[in-house]
Order: sequence, then C-alpha cells, then structure tokens
Amino acid sequence: MSESFNEDIIEDSPAAPSGDVEMTESGGVAEGGADAPANKDELPFAEESADSPPPPRVTFLQYLSSPIVTLIVGTGDQETVLTAHQSLLVQSPWFAEACADFTDDGSPRQIELPNDDIDAMGCFLEFLYTGDYFPKKVPGQRALEKDPSIPEVDLTGEQLLKHARVYTIAEKFGLTNLKNLASSKIHCVNSTAKGEIAYARYVYEFTSKDDTTIRAPVANFWATRSHTLRAEAEDEFRSLCLEFPQFGYDVLTRVLDEKLKRERNEKMHPGTGSARKRPRHSSQA
Repeated sequence: MSESFNEDIIEDSPAAPSGDVEMTESGGVAEGGADAPANKDELPFAEESADSPPPPRVTFLQYLSSPIVTLIVGTGDQETVLTAHQSLLVQSPWFAEACADFTDDGSPRQIELPNDDIDAMGCFLEFLYTGDYFPKKVPGQRALEKDPSIPEVDLTGEQLLKHARVYTIAEKFGLTNLKNLASSKIHCVNSTAKGEIAYARYVYEFTSKDDTTIRAPVANFWATRSHTLRAEAEDEFRSLCLEFPQFGYDVLTRVLDEKLKRERNEKMHPGTGSARKRPRHSSQA
C-alpha cells in the first residue's frame, strides 16, 4: 500500500488590489482601504501573518548541539542504554513532556523505558535522525528493499511484528508520520498463515479497539482468506479466536456483511436460471 507522507503545501493568497471595496464597521464602504481604521487591533488577523517573518530554520547541527539524553530501555538482562539528542526527542509530545522536567544544574538527563521493545526503539530513533527506518520502501512499488538478513517470505511473522511494534511505539510517543510509515510497510510484507496469526495476536493485544487503521485490515484479511489459510494453521486460528473474541467477532461480522451484500446483488441482478436445485426425491417406494 503506497502512501504519501508529504505535507500539503499551502499557497499564500494574493494580496487584494488597491481598487477592492471593503465594508467598514459603520456599514459604509471604503475603497482601497483609505478610510479603514488605522488601529490594527480593530481588525483581527489583519495581514499580520503575511508581514511576520517565517520562523528560523533549525539546522541539523543545532540538533546535534543539544543536550544528550540517556534512555534506559528494558529491564534486567534485557536492559539497554541508548542516547539521543534532546532537540530531536522533543519532536515527540511524550518526550517533550518528559524532557520539560530536566534542569540545567548538571543533573543527569535520563528517561527509563522499562516496557518498550529495544528494536522498535531503535527504529524510532532512526526515524528521528533520518526520516525513515530499515528496511525502506521501494519507490513506486509495494515492496521493501531487499537485504540478506531478511527472508523473502515471513514464515514466523517477525517482519510483520517488527513494523507492528514500531506502529505501537509511534502511537505511544505521538508521532503520526511514523505510525503511517510503519502501517504502510506492514502491507509490503509477504507472510504465511502462521505469520499472519502471530501478527493478528499482537495487534489485538496491544492496540485499542477503536484503532481501525491497523485492526480493520487484519479482520478483512482473515474474513476473505480464512477459508483457505485456516487449513494451514487451524489450531492457531482457533486459539486466536478464543483468546481474543473481538477478533473472531470482527472477522465474522465482515463475512456476514459480504454474504448479505452478495444476496442483495443477486436480488437486484437475478440470473437467467436458478442456481439452487430442487431436492431430488428418491424413486424407491
């Protein structure tokens, strides 16, 4: 699924020519603005944005010159220490709030993240510094760049889970662009039935019920392919439905909706002959 993450470009409207007619507060007409009030306070937003200089561009060197923040990810034997520049971290609302508590008295700038995945955190930081994370999408294709470390087919669901974890960590830290990027990469992975089940289990465990961006494609996938893929992982599929009843409900709802849609289409466009045969009765007495 190819998605565009470029922000919309808003063009400034051309200034009104001097001959335009404007209404004054008294109901009269002022041509060319000559009789308009001199006090701009009487005209909210009176071209102040057009006269205001644009904010200064923050250079990458300025980002790198900002204080270093220590990030302690995981706990126990899985604990990993990472570092990042504060000016980049505060692009995330979550980290901006956390960094607001720091002081300039020389005390350590440290944030503990005991419940976050280290690989997802690495992708998060890679995105902050470069605007993307590995593997990148192939321009113009529904595919990711190839690498010897990545199998052609995701047999276990690890590739799907990688991008799903990036999605949930981006949700936590409030980076919408990273969420969109991770979601688009999920649809570039070629997986198996067991891999899809592992991915569906993660999605229904770690995302909210209202997050249709990531949940709806999962339910749609299984609603349209469960009759063929279930045979490859029937036990896992049954276990998933029992563990997460919402998953089974979402899939069943889509199956029934599709069935109802077909029945309506058949009524609106009936065929020349009936597809249903009458029951054959036995000729024996």
